[in-house]
Amino acid sequence: MQIETEGATLNYEISGDSSNPALVLWHGAGCTLRMWDTALKGLKDSFFCIAFDIRGAGQSQVNTKLSDQFTFEQYSEDVNLILKELDVKKLHVWSMAWGTRAAIAYCSLNPEKVLSAVFSDASIGKADVTAQKEGLKRALSIQDKGGVPRFDLPLGWNEHLDSDTAQFSLSAASKFNLSDVIEGLTMPIRIMTGDYDPNLHSSKKILQRLPSAELKILEGVGHGSILQRPDLTVENFIEFHNSLGLS
Repeated sequence: MQIETEGATLNYEISGDSSNPALVLWHGAGCTLRMWDTALKGLKDSFFCIAFDIRGAGQSQVNTKLSDQFTFEQYSEDVNLILKELDVKKLHVWSMAWGTRAAIAYCSLNPEKVLSAVFSDASIGKADVTAQKEGLKRALSIQDKGGVPRFDLPLGWNEHLDSDTAQFSLSAASKFNLSDVIEGLTMPIRIMTGDYDPNLHSSKKILQRLPSAELKILEGVGHGSILQRPDLTVENFIEFHNSLGLS
């Protein structure tokens, strides 16, 4: 589905019954809404799922490459435009890695809308891509030894109409001071990060500043947890949601 807005055409997809609790899904860096495809199989019976490509990424297009449109404030307005189109007033949030930065910004800008949030692979510090790759390699080795089946990556999970704007879209993270807003988040939050993800160190630091949050460490899991272990992450997401008794 697509929606036109100033300077962009936004691509989004919905799954599940609209009478279920709404769940907005923020994709990671270099990813598209397709990264959620496997996880959606375990979510769509319980949630009205809304996955989208941030402007410039995936199938979302922009009419100009001006950098002032690549901001978390703009992405938040884009999400709210989609929510208005769908007549959604309250929602839950789930995000992964870079998308968690965007989701934290969204929650801080729209606290009245967000019922709860799960931040996977969470970090607001500088990303160590090399360490992420090394941790993932070790985690996959452990999973193989333990007989954990590997999941195929969803088709199109990292395919973009325009690779340049997809890269530009990530610059939004450097324009928003997440450290200034993190302590203001009061909705129920679960931070969910693998023990082989170097972002776990940052996740623990975030936890210290978030009185409303809890930390779930996923054993034998590296960076990119939702792509790597959609089964385990969905199981823990639903467990957290059920513990809240929210709708």
